Amino acid sequence: MDFSSVKAMLDSKSYEKVADVCDNLMLQVAADGIAYQDDWPYAIHLLAHIYVHDINSARFLWKSIPSSIKESQPEVTAVWKIGQKLWLRDYAGVHEEIRGFDWTQDLQGLVAAFSELYTKEMFQLLLSAYSTISIKDTALFLGMNEDDATNYVLQQGWTVDPASRMLIVKKQPVVTEQKLDHSKLQRLTEYVFHLEH
Repeated sequence: MDFSSVKAMLDSKSYEKVADVCDNLMLQVAADGIAYQDDWPYAIHLLAHIYVHDINSARFLWKSIPSSIKESQPEVTAVWKIGQKLWLRDYAGVHEEIRGFDWTQDLQGLVAAFSELYTKEMFQLLLSAYSTISIKDTALFLGMNEDDATNYVLQQGWTVDPASRMLIVKKQPVVTEQKLDHSKLQRLTEYVFHLEH
């Protein structure tokens, strides 16, 4: 079976496209009546769905994977554990599952990219949800030890209160662009003129 298109997406780090490529390839080989289950890159396919936040497709794919594959390929099960943690919103558990498996060469790049993306998303979540947060909780959300988490957020402009061991979140300024609508300005001018005369 030819997985060159999947390999090309992985090699070019186009991780956001891998799930679609796998889905289309699976539909194609299934339509052609080719037995693909034993050779299919299920771990890559599952993680690709997780990477693009399509946990429902990952769940359906997991349910369609033959039991023999789940039992004989521990990496497939390890990827699914990440999906389960996401489904349960166990933010710290996602990081534990990522670090808790020795990923194959084929999957290392995608796992690393997902881990980095997930850490950034968790940081944005903290940024929007908190004004102060403990160093311990920050470390759990970001999947780091306390020192690394503190350094990470300090680089983002947060400050630390050494007495309480709390981090003070620096909100990003909201940039809103106001566009001047000349027709509204004209109507306002006419209205004010009307009121004055």
